[in-house]
Amino acid sequence: MAVLNTQLGGLLGDALRANLQGRLSHFIVDEHSPAIVLFGPALRDNNRGGDWYGEHVGKWLYAAAKAAARSGDTALRDHVMRVADFLASVQTPDGYLGTYATDHRFMQPQPPKPVTWDGAPSVRTWDIWTHAYLVLGLLEVHKHFPEARYLEAAQRIGDLCLYTLTEGGIDITDLGNHFGMSATVLLDPAVELYQATGRTRYLDLARHILAQANGHENLALLTRALAGTDASQIATGKAYQLAWNLVGLAKLYKATGDEDYRQAVDHVWHSIREQHLTLGGGPWGGVAHRSREVFNAPGAFNPQAYVETCSTLAWIQLNRELFQITGAARYVEEIERSAYNDLLAAQAPNGEDWCYYVFPNGKRVHTTYWRCCKSSGAMALEELPALAYSSMGDDGISVNVYGEGSTRFTRADGGDVTLTQRTGYPYEGDIALTLGLSQATRMSVRLRLPSWAKGASAKVNGDAVEAALVPGEFLVLEREWRDGDTVELRFPMQPTLHRAINRNIQESKAPDGSDVRQQVLYFEYAAITCGPLVYATGLIDGFKTEETVRLPEGDPSGWLHRTTSTLGEPVIRMELGYRPALEFTPYFSAGGRVDGAWRLTWLSLAPHAD
Repeated sequence: MAVLNTQLGGLLGDALRANLQGRLSHFIVDEHSPAIVLFGPALRDNNRGGDWYGEHVGKWLYAAAKAAARSGDTALRDHVMRVADFLASVQTPDGYLGTYATDHRFMQPQPPKPVTWDGAPSVRTWDIWTHAYLVLGLLEVHKHFPEARYLEAAQRIGDLCLYTLTEGGIDITDLGNHFGMSATVLLDPAVELYQATGRTRYLDLARHILAQANGHENLALLTRALAGTDASQIATGKAYQLAWNLVGLAKLYKATGDEDYRQAVDHVWHSIREQHLTLGGGPWGGVAHRSREVFNAPGAFNPQAYVETCSTLAWIQLNRELFQITGAARYVEEIERSAYNDLLAAQAPNGEDWCYYVFPNGKRVHTTYWRCCKSSGAMALEELPALAYSSMGDDGISVNVYGEGSTRFTRADGGDVTLTQRTGYPYEGDIALTLGLSQATRMSVRLRLPSWAKGASAKVNGDAVEAALVPGEFLVLEREWRDGDTVELRFPMQPTLHRAINRNIQESKAPDGSDVRQQVLYFEYAAITCGPLVYATGLIDGFKTEETVRLPEGDPSGWLHRTTSTLGEPVIRMELGYRPALEFTPYFSAGGRVDGAWRLTWLSLAPHAD
């Protein structure tokens, strides 16, 4: 069974429409757009700087091709193909399609210099990084609008990379910062080239990249991942780059079946999931001495820490790959959590403005024209339609992400199956699914049961489902389905209180050589979720950026109450008794989705005697 078309409504549908009408339709339109001019010979042949700016075109091609195909927007399709044609026309005979002058291209050995804190190479360019995104973008255009020249341009890049890293004698870890991770991301498009062409030289390229990544003493990607090393201790722990490397490694597992690759990805996934995510599902950093974009040390907590929107993209993509490999519900639950919280929290309703960083506690700041996260956010949104529903072959369909929308499948025998979802999710937990079939069909319908949905119930055509409903797993309904059959789900939504501790442990050595560990800081915090959503408040009493509260005794259900604002937005009231109630709204919209709005997710708790 193949998915023909998926249309998302509700919050995600609004975000996708804004994305198409804003960022994707206006950021790049033709070869004169600033992000494309960089690739013209006039600028390219004299450029010895520019950092990551060349990445935007590959990201835009990837996201815009998806958006044009799903929406049928002919103007966007024409923009995509015009830009792809221009890029093919300026590609040099050897396959180079970057933004750098000849002496700064990745094919040229550079004189060694001391490596900086972030593992930057001798000459800090982003040439391989840009080419990695170009390959993904060109392949995506070819997938939706097949023209041989787009695939050929991507292959020429792959061939140039293969030659440079083998016969050319260049080590890929010398071509990117973070001890090479900004270049070893090429692993992902190398496997994609193999999948698109079936040519084993691109699989050889992927294996060669992994071997060089593993051979770098500060990266040792496969060795450290297999050993269970925490994500923060692989290379510099850069969240975006590490997660993208893992995406490539997961794809390499799918291409080869090598269990070491799968086990390595699984180990680091668990490290990220258990130690390095915000309540809203975004990978975060920025605590203590570490850079704002690298993972915090395990166990570190600070409500002012950062989530880079680029890292949220890579985390969604990593979970996409693991779901395709395993079919496990936990991966699409992570996608849904990230999408409804930290991803939507970074996008403005106009579809053009994005936050580079979001903070559980902090000010919303819209970033500038060239910043990477504006394109990464647009990419992440365009991943969602294909993830909301999936095929189980002719055995059935899987409902993975909840929200208004519909999808259409076609069976091998030519029959169609449509599924329409009507719901107030993620604000409410009642979901109605209606099937449309051209003929009665025996198949399975898999329905993801969120891990927080204790006491969930299900009905088919009004009759209660007798099977056990296990939170965090899929409910599988196998039967003969007829046109108009319905499934009703009810996920109880109650406010849930979460606690976290900011604990600073100082380690030292005593005169006798023994280890000394002393706790020097201890701050406890509380936050609220309801269903898949994180809730936050704005400035306390209209002016305070933080607040310390004394929580009432007893079950939180006695003092956390769900209600609705005059505008129809869900509200959770925290009735503390000693002061006016604090009102929390969904984190992504708290304070208004405008530049400068304040969001306060974690409240400091009053100290108490142990």
